[in-house]
Amino acid sequence: MSAETEDGVIIGLEVHVQLNKLHSKLFCSCGLDYHNAPPNTHTCPVCLGLPGSLPVLNKSAVKSAIKVALALNCKIAPHTQFYRKNYYYPDLPKGFQVTQYDYPISVNGYLEIESDQGSRHIRINRVHMEEDPGRLVHEGTIDRSKFTLVDYNRAGVPLLEIVTEPDMRSPKEARRFLNKLRNLLEYLDIFDSDLDGAIRVDANISLAGGVRAEVKNISSYKGAERALSFEIVRQRNVLRRGGVVVQETRHFDELRGVTVSMRTKETEHDYRYFPEPDLVPMQVADWAPEIKKNLPELPDAQKTRFLEEYGITENHAQSLTLDPMLARFFEDVAREIDPKISASWIVDVLTGELNYRDLEIGAFSAENMIEIIKLFIDGTITERGAITIIRTILDGGGTPAEIVAEKELAKVKTDVVTSAVLEVIEECADAVSDYRGGEGKALNYLVGQVMKKTQGRADPPKVRTQLLEELASEDQ
Repeated sequence: MSAETEDGVIIGLEVHVQLNKLHSKLFCSCGLDYHNAPPNTHTCPVCLGLPGSLPVLNKSAVKSAIKVALALNCKIAPHTQFYRKNYYYPDLPKGFQVTQYDYPISVNGYLEIESDQGSRHIRINRVHMEEDPGRLVHEGTIDRSKFTLVDYNRAGVPLLEIVTEPDMRSPKEARRFLNKLRNLLEYLDIFDSDLDGAIRVDANISLAGGVRAEVKNISSYKGAERALSFEIVRQRNVLRRGGVVVQETRHFDELRGVTVSMRTKETEHDYRYFPEPDLVPMQVADWAPEIKKNLPELPDAQKTRFLEEYGITENHAQSLTLDPMLARFFEDVAREIDPKISASWIVDVLTGELNYRDLEIGAFSAENMIEIIKLFIDGTITERGAITIIRTILDGGGTPAEIVAEKELAKVKTDVVTSAVLEVIEECADAVSDYRGGEGKALNYLVGQVMKKTQGRADPPKVRTQLLEELASEDQ
């Protein structure tokens, strides 16, 4: 058994993705820029479900749904239709949710993820469209809140629900699937993953084929792994004590890292699905060829191209294609600088500095990266100097040339280095003696002293070589 998988664990996911890069909601013209707006200010009679209001379908949302379905290798259905899913909840002003049931827009796809055993296909049961409910705001945790407020700004936002088959066998696999899915969606440019509520996960989990529990409204990728890990332990403890795992809906409390029971699990019959009478059935399969022709290069294809075209390492290609903006940045730099050198500096240095500051790649320009690498390649600055320039730009700005001049990062001349080497050999007699006695670490100390004298502007490998030459000549 793989180190990633857990014996008897069966996991399926229902991933709700907001099409938040559209301009309006699914069935009305209310805008989607509600995140910093006062509650209940992005609403109208349609998304509030007022009597007499009629929905009008957002055509762009349908095209986005087809785009995602094709990228997930799904079959576009020849006939699709909206239904009413009837249930009462405070965040659902109409008393029903408009969704798709018997006739989703697409079915039977897959997404390939990496595991310890190699590539695995996670089957996609369906991708369908629906409207987002409103948002409930609790005082504290959901099970201890004294009151709940309702904000309908989110009601009617276009959602895609991506339903997998129960093919995942561990929380780690589930997290890898979600990361891969997010990466794919970002390449399709249909949603902004940084916005609150952009992606939410319901996870169905069971042990050894037993009754499944559904964990609702997980709002982060790391949260999904934590919620599933807790739920595995909880269900195993129930079985260990001779109890029975109940089919129910549970809520993940991210602050406490636990799941809490919300209600016994409803069945499809409880929702009394019936076709939405105010929206006609659709036949959109003939849209698919044109949409497929205009799909962008997707992450897996781009990774393969980077390996073949640029000859970079597998790890670098994988890292560069985790973000479409990072991939574009790399190609901009690689047009001017050797691709292997470009990949190394971007992945091994720049992204680490960005992550440390919680910044995106947009905080740094390809032009600055090109200039810095050229300064390093032509010997004007050391590797340490290049890193100093990157950090200075991220922390406060300035151009590479300005920073080189201001911080005196240009490499010192050879005669200055030679002078520093001779001074260190004379001043550090004990370290020289230790080196000649077989202490290899003493040489590192001597290099450090030379770098200190040259204020870090000498090239460490060259300093090391020159020290070895001087020490060897003295031995003669």
